[in-house]
Amino acid sequence: MAKKNKKSKQPSNTIVINRKARHDYFISDRYEAGLMLEGWEVKSLRAGKVQINEGFVILHRGEVWLHGVMITPLMTASTHIRPEQKRIRKLLLNSREIYKLHGLVEQKGFTLIPTALYWKKNKVKCEVGLAKGKKDHDKRATLKNRDWQRQKERIFKTK
Repeated sequence: MAKKNKKSKQPSNTIVINRKARHDYFISDRYEAGLMLEGWEVKSLRAGKVQINEGFVILHRGEVWLHGVMITPLMTASTHIRPEQKRIRKLLLNSREIYKLHGLVEQKGFTLIPTALYWKKNKVKCEVGLAKGKKDHDKRATLKNRDWQRQKERIFKTK
């Protein structure tokens, strides 16, 4: 009998990644923010029922809020609450980071978008990217560069 590989598979900490964000934006900085959730939302996140493609972050009165993220409630959710899929959720950041982000978003034309949700020590964290929108020609150049990199890899692999 062949030896079995004894590496234990550890579950990935990543809940969801916003792949559309890399295509539509130049992401310059990334910040880790805590996420205030209700109990049914945590259960839905464990089941992987979340979409962050349309999500965005707003700074309002010195607080950071996550809009447009849809967490679908499980069918086994409690009967005494009415879960709301697209409710506004508060992000937890350091006040220094909030002031810095507020200055960048107001003056230089940046925007804040959620790029990933993941687990860290049994807490849900949201990776927020400081992003600037891409034009159509930038998107085409990115795709062309990616195709060229793939072709180079194939050429080197065959030789």
